[in-house]
Amino acid sequence: MLLVRRVALAMEEVCRPERTYVYSLGSQQGNAHVHWHVAGLPLGVPYEQQQFHALMAENGVINATPQEMGAFAARLRRALNSPP
Repeated sequence: MLLVRRVALAMEEVCRPERTYVYSLGSQQGNAHVHWHVAGLPLGVPYEQQQFHALMAENGVINATPQEMGAFAARLRRALNSPP
């Protein structure tokens, strides 16, 4: 959980979302596992749409080139590695 929190804080530093949602998914059926999602809510989303807006692909997804995603990953890595 400490690592998930650090990742969420780094994402907030890089993306500056209005709010950040951290949640886990998983199942004991089939391939038992758990994984974490860190989802930033974009600025300006009306309050009544906020709870699941950041999680719904129909509200938009990042359409970035591999180079843009690499630059984003580098910024995220720098934020993650900087002292708290």
